[in-house]
Amino acid sequence: MAQWFEVKVKYDKMLETGIQKTVTEPYLVDALSFTEAEARITEEMQPYISGEFVVSAVKKERYADIFYHEGGDRWYKVKANYITIDEKTAAEKKTANMMLVQASSFEEALKVFMDGMKDTMADFEIASITETALMDVFAANLSETLADKEKK
Repeated sequence: MAQWFEVKVKYDKMLETGIQKTVTEPYLVDALSFTEAEARITEEMQPYISGEFVVSAVKKERYADIFYHEGGDRWYKVKANYITIDEKTAAEKKTANMMLVQASSFEEALKVFMDGMKDTMADFEIASITETALMDVFAANLSETLADKEKK
């Protein structure tokens, strides 16, 4: 299971109006530690930012799954409650899970999420869908990581 970190990057950005403005943008990185998350975002952002930038914050995030969608330009957080029945008391129990969905609109986020969940056997209900401020998600490339380890 991936361990996700939200990393905020502060840098000077050239706006479409030609004005340079200092912005802080959040990104999501798959890493093993806070240190690795900072190193990964530095590596990922280097080609896109001219000049200096600072990693201003790193915090852990809990996402059970991420649903990618090729045409999506935004990220939506979906809170889904898995519903189970306690065999002894016959009481209904709800367990909340957060998932991330890439989409272009709220409606598309719902569709991508439902398509991703169609093969699951679990009963669930959607508690909320909210648009996040995330600019991008950087998952670990496991094949590249394994190849690097074999070289060493």
